[in-house]
Amino acid sequence: MALKAFICRPCCVSAAIPPSIEPSWRSSFFVGQPLEISIPNPPSGEYTLKRPGIIVSKKLSGLEEAVRIQRSRELHGSIKLRKRPPLRRGKVSGRLPVPDHICRPPYVDSGLLPELSREHQLHEDEGISRMKAACELAARVLDYAGTLVRPSVTTNEIDKAVHNMIIDAGAYPSPLGYGGFPKSVCTSVNECMCHGIPDSRQLQDGDIINIDVTVYLNGYHGDTSKTFLCGNVNELTKRLVKVAEECLERAIYVCKDGANFKKIGKRISEHAEKYGYGVVERFVGHGVGTVFHSVPLILHHRNDESGCMVEGETFTIEPILTMGSTENVTWDDGWTTVTADGSRAAQFEHTILITRTGAEVLTKC
Repeated sequence: MALKAFICRPCCVSAAIPPSIEPSWRSSFFVGQPLEISIPNPPSGEYTLKRPGIIVSKKLSGLEEAVRIQRSRELHGSIKLRKRPPLRRGKVSGRLPVPDHICRPPYVDSGLLPELSREHQLHEDEGISRMKAACELAARVLDYAGTLVRPSVTTNEIDKAVHNMIIDAGAYPSPLGYGGFPKSVCTSVNECMCHGIPDSRQLQDGDIINIDVTVYLNGYHGDTSKTFLCGNVNELTKRLVKVAEECLERAIYVCKDGANFKKIGKRISEHAEKYGYGVVERFVGHGVGTVFHSVPLILHHRNDESGCMVEGETFTIEPILTMGSTENVTWDDGWTTVTADGSRAAQFEHTILITRTGAEVLTKC
């Protein structure tokens, strides 16, 4: 999910954490969840709090970011875009009911954000079969949700339709109640990077929307997302969406038993940089299976993290690309994260199974 996950991985931001305070932080970080930790005397320039509940992430290297944005302007400068208003929060309706007979993940009743599982999720034949069933359902739900995307439809209507399809299949919508998340799906519009909460806002002609679906079926989570076009979308935005999907495809291509995880970030970054796009570092992929979020944490940017893929392992890859800065702001709802400069973002996600010779995409429709 990006409730994709919700991933702001424990180590995703570790490069920005001073070594002297890192150990005490690790147990408090979770995939995709905004960082809401008070830092004792943080070093200058690491994090900036604009106001309570609003968090601005650390910048990349200033020179690197400036060069990338200049390259983006050169590539995109010949096309003029119609100015659009920034994303505004609509009215969020109440939580939808789930029948008592449907099995719920353990975190639902606690209302607390679960700790990141430190165990890789490796599956035998039965586990793989159940993972495939959960992922196949998630893919069908996402495909259906995409058919609902059109001007005047609200994200709340999409949430209700997704919710009903999931429970009709005897499954539970994994985001619902995860760390207090109030809805059954994430809907991230335009400059929203991820974790958008469905509300009363109507989709507009020219919008883009990422719909992030995760289902819990027979004890296993299937997690996937896609960015859809709403009505007449301009060519620059279409290119962003296309390249984001290509980045995911290229990342999956390098996956197989024994491959280094860092190859994923390298392949994504190489392709995104050709078009002047930024790759968001704050949110990462994650292990998924009987547990919603676990190691390995999948970095989508260039990195030197150690670790290799293992046959029978399942995890998500879910890169987010931006037209402008990768700096981001989290709203005071604790979830919705938007680009700090208002530029658009696009994301795609699949759950994959590592095999001896490659990777099987479990969330393909």
